[in-house]
Amino acid sequence: MFTTIISPEELSGLLEKTDLSIIDCRFALANTNAGKEAYDISHVPGAHYAHLDDDLSGAIIPGKTGRHPFPEVEEFAQKCGRWGINENTQVVAYDYGHGGIAARLWFLLKWLGHEKVAVLNGGWNNWLKQRKVTTPNIPGYSSKRFYPKINNDRLVDVKKMESLIGNHEFRLVDSRAAPRYRGEEEPIDRVAGHMPGAVSAPFFENLGEDGLMKDQESLKERFDRIIGEHPPENTVFYCGSGVTACHNLLALAHIGIDNVKLFPGSWSEWIVDPGRPIETGSK
Repeated sequence: MFTTIISPEELSGLLEKTDLSIIDCRFALANTNAGKEAYDISHVPGAHYAHLDDDLSGAIIPGKTGRHPFPEVEEFAQKCGRWGINENTQVVAYDYGHGGIAARLWFLLKWLGHEKVAVLNGGWNNWLKQRKVTTPNIPGYSSKRFYPKINNDRLVDVKKMESLIGNHEFRLVDSRAAPRYRGEEEPIDRVAGHMPGAVSAPFFENLGEDGLMKDQESLKERFDRIIGEHPPENTVFYCGSGVTACHNLLALAHIGIDNVKLFPGSWSEWIVDPGRPIETGSK
């Protein structure tokens, strides 16, 4: 059973198994159709495509939600069934390479009680680099039933986040690139900066120069610095819209820490209310 990351070699050895569901999560904010277009040309054999906006997110409610709210549970469960996922299925998600989008699917399934889900280390780029088989053939949909077992213990809503500002017993962690955290640039959201008291931990720093997840010892050293003496259960991660923060949770799970929390609405929900405080600069 793979529950965090899986290598191209390991996935290649599973391709003939019937209890496997591969999900292609390639996506680009700058061109939201690019991932599906790339999938239609070539993908890992047997893979279904999941679009970040349409499949891995719910409806945006102006003035209330962020850019990528969680999907409705029943609707998402039905999609999982069509993708061939039930309680016995090993799920493998991949994106172009960094794993930030694939980690969103990983976390959604964990949230709904499915443990057998992993992210392809290095994604599509590494699959090609390792010269693994690809195909343009699009598989048919399944008629399996996915029964969600919702676990909200690892989620923190915006009201709870408001109450945590200034509470030194909790660690708030911003997963975006450092210039966005510092408020020096904001290419996506209308307000720059970060939540008061949050520390910076760009998810890209979970990866080595080769684009693969760093070794476990390096990850332990990284998160010891980030979390410090705070209990993992008192540590809340966020990003721009609740997507790439999941990569930090994936990296933590890979070193055996699976009780940190996610603020799904993240920065794009926080700034919906102009009365909520923000900070800029470094911490």
